Amino acid sequence: MTENEAFIVESIFNQVRMGFLSISSIKENIIEEIEDNEFEDEISEDWAYEVIDKEYNKLLKESSNWKRPTDTEKLIIAFDELCSKNIIALHNAGFTNSDGEYEVVEVERSLRAHKITSEGYCFYHEQDLSRAIMPDNPSLYLSFQKVDNSDEGVTLNIGRKVTDVLRKNGFEVVWNEDVNRKILIKNFKWQYRFDETSRDLQNYDKVVELMLKSKSVTTESNDKKYLE
Repeated sequence: MTENEAFIVESIFNQVRMGFLSISSIKENIIEEIEDNEFEDEISEDWAYEVIDKEYNKLLKESSNWKRPTDTEKLIIAFDELCSKNIIALHNAGFTNSDGEYEVVEVERSLRAHKITSEGYCFYHEQDLSRAIMPDNPSLYLSFQKVDNSDEGVTLNIGRKVTDVLRKNGFEVVWNEDVNRKILIKNFKWQYRFDETSRDLQNYDKVVELMLKSKSVTTESNDKKYLE
């Protein structure tokens, strides 16, 4: 295998294993990647499609033997719980930390349009996720903070809330309460397969909806207690 082929194979592996895209979308992405890098004379569409289909079929076979709930399924539950606690929790938020922070701000703007301010946020991005799909020593790092915050005490409290929810959902969490370090979920194995009938984890409008719904339920509950 040439160096350029190895580069494309790695990209295919990542896109298939992350599970956020359909096979047709991955094929479009890979062909575009081949063209952008001017690999057309070396790498054919047929070769790329064959590698994609082979990798997906391998994942399909593996998924039938996954122990349930998978770490990914547990993380989805944990993130939903954080949203219910008014903490923005985003899956696969861009490629870098700055991308993730941008996505968080967009969600925060939507919340504030409904007169709600989040109590903090956490997310992982694609570079974080690339570690979790590796077969050896998989792990997942989470960034956390609060929008427009410079108070380390507030940051510390957010980190504690995030780690509490993660531990509650059965994760091995490594974090020494350093507000400048990411939270590590140790031995986290990403197991996820694209399914067009499943929820789109990257649809952050759904995060806004969940947080608004949770806030509404909390307000109604408090109003009821007040009346009683």
